[in-house]
Amino acid sequence: MALSEPAAAAATFERRVLRSAGEHHYLRVWLELPDGGARPSAAQFKQLVVSALRELHGEVGAALPVDVLTYEEKTLSAILRVVSSGLVKLWSALTLLGFYQNRRCAFRVLQVKPCGDWIGQQ
Repeated sequence: MALSEPAAAAATFERRVLRSAGEHHYLRVWLELPDGGARPSAAQFKQLVVSALRELHGEVGAALPVDVLTYEEKTLSAILRVVSSGLVKLWSALTLLGFYQNRRCAFRVLQVKPCGDWIGQQ
């Protein structure tokens, strides 16, 4: 049994994938400093993010627009905003960072979202 012309058109399937609907991505991160010691201020935290980008991706990576929207010095947690096209660069740079002021450290990416609806729920 052959499909009629209108039925054939109705059976057409089109797949659409939106990789990033938003202009920015938001990352909830935590800086782990196992040996304790001095905690970075908000400015030092931002500089640490920029230096991680510079170390892995050079000056072009360091120029990536990243905003520290919230930072809690007590818990060393923050919410970062990055342009969606730079998400992979930022995430990889944070993951591979290993030292802060000659002490071992590690960034833990706790959550990533294309919208900032949980900002302030830290």
